[in-house]
Amino acid sequence: MRKFGILFLLIVSRNIIIYGQILSQDTIRLSLPDAEKQFLSNNLLLLAEKYNVEATRALIIQAKLYPNPTIYYTNTIYNTSNNNKYFDLSSNSDHAPQITQLIILAGKIKKQVKIAETNYKLAEDNFYDMLRTLKLGLRISFFNIYYLQQTSKVYSDEISSFKKVVTAYTQAQGKGYVSEADVVLIKAQQYSLESEYQALIDNINDLQSQLRILLQISVDKYLLPVVDSEIVKADPHSFGLRSLLDSAYVNRMDLLIATDNLLLSKQNYSLQKAQAVPDITIGPGFVKKSNFINNDFVYSIGFSLPLFNRNQGNIKNAKILIDYRTTQMKSIKKGLEEQVFRGFQKAIDADKLYRNIDLSFVANFDRLAKEILDQYIKRNINLLNFLTFYDSYKQNIVQLNTILFNKVNALENINFVTGTNFFNKY
Repeated sequence: MRKFGILFLLIVSRNIIIYGQILSQDTIRLSLPDAEKQFLSNNLLLLAEKYNVEATRALIIQAKLYPNPTIYYTNTIYNTSNNNKYFDLSSNSDHAPQITQLIILAGKIKKQVKIAETNYKLAEDNFYDMLRTLKLGLRISFFNIYYLQQTSKVYSDEISSFKKVVTAYTQAQGKGYVSEADVVLIKAQQYSLESEYQALIDNINDLQSQLRILLQISVDKYLLPVVDSEIVKADPHSFGLRSLLDSAYVNRMDLLIATDNLLLSKQNYSLQKAQAVPDITIGPGFVKKSNFINNDFVYSIGFSLPLFNRNQGNIKNAKILIDYRTTQMKSIKKGLEEQVFRGFQKAIDADKLYRNIDLSFVANFDRLAKEILDQYIKRNINLLNFLTFYDSYKQNIVQLNTILFNKVNALENINFVTGTNFFNKY
């Protein structure tokens, strides 16, 4: 077991050294405004969605276009009356050119343009909804990394302190000043800390990977978020629930998408009813050798008779879809209201917990940690008190950074559920 413990210590220590080298060589200090600027410029998902929006806008141009005229030309395959020629184009053959134009009735083109414009609006809404979701992921990862890094410093300092004790004990053990049991307990605590520390570093590195993907930063870079300490002091009570709901009704993209889908269904219903009206094809023509007279100028007009197909199925389908979209929009609106209310509750609870923290107590903990270490090395306090204090110290810092992150996370969630930057504005 002793050999295993030494091997474990060497492996973990090596990982910590490697991590420290990466942090010192490839660190990028990054503020939240800079991160968001880089995110908007470089994120590939956003860039791809922008292309989709532009492609949808091009369909508005297409919807405005009228049908092209159609040209017909009729001639005999084999002239038996004059010169016995195939495809005779001479004046002795019959020629019948004609041009026709489809006339779209019942305002179908205008209705198609409105549908194309609504589809473009939907594409824009989807883009901003994606932006809202990705932006939340960016901000949460950013703040989570920051507070976990603050916690990791405590682990690093505590591990360093225990290493000093282990070194001193190892030297004193052979002289009979320290019992073997004390050395084992100290080393066990050190191994436990290093194991927790490695899990914490793995968590940070996972979040680093997510943030690098969002920002399109090279994989060999380590991000060090820079956070304004004033951010966490924001008061969720400064905005009432009514103002949060009103903002969500206006700015939540998923609700706007549902509203546009309902409008699209209504526009499609109008178009399908118009499709029941037949369009007309008209056009002039010329027949060189008509049954009536030679060199005859004629015109044609045609339309389908709506006897069997009056677009009944499509009209019924479009009408039912209006009811479907209406119900869907009501459901999304109800879910939105519940999300805003619950998000507001969480923010108030997180703020209450944050304001109960005695920050001077935390500062005293940092000072006492150094004093306790010195006192224990001098053997002025026993091992149990030393281990108890350091465990309390670690738990206190972990809980503090968790509370701070939960407060910021709750504020960011309000921004997300309302679609508005009420807090942490950049």
